[in-house]
Amino acid sequence: MRIPPYYRRPSWQRFFAGMAIGGAISWCIFLYIFGVWQEDNAKLIRKQRQDILELNHDIKIWQEDYRELNNRNLEKITVQKIQIKITNSQRYKLDDFSVFETEEAVRDDIKMVLAKDLETVAKSKDLIKKIIENKPIKINEKRYKLKVKEMIIFTTLTVQLEIQFDE
Repeated sequence: MRIPPYYRRPSWQRFFAGMAIGGAISWCIFLYIFGVWQEDNAKLIRKQRQDILELNHDIKIWQEDYRELNNRNLEKITVQKIQIKITNSQRYKLDDFSVFETEEAVRDDIKMVLAKDLETVAKSKDLIKKIIENKPIKINEKRYKLKVKEMIIFTTLTVQLEIQFDE
């Protein structure tokens, strides 16, 4: 069997030459477009890598500042609220309004600790206790005194009191 002699016909020669030239041109176009895309992607990757390095550096700076501020704030946490609770008011059959007035009077007496840092308040715990216990309270023509049962010092100063007759 013999291969037909298409290589001798000019139309087939032009067809094969056009295919070869078209393939070479399309390959060159493909390489150009692919090279441009790769160059753009390489620039983008370099830019993103630089941005990541800058952002990581910024994160380190922010974290250091944040840690430093946290350490400073931990040292300076302040009392922001005072809660007073009289636990045994039912024993003396006191009305709620009188108990409320007494709690408010104690709160007014010790409101000097508001906005003070916890360390200062903890050091003056005995002074606060003396202020509360040494002041007699007059309710319904009877004199009472308060005794500090429990005192919790944090951002909220919580004081539980017991009331008893003054001798």
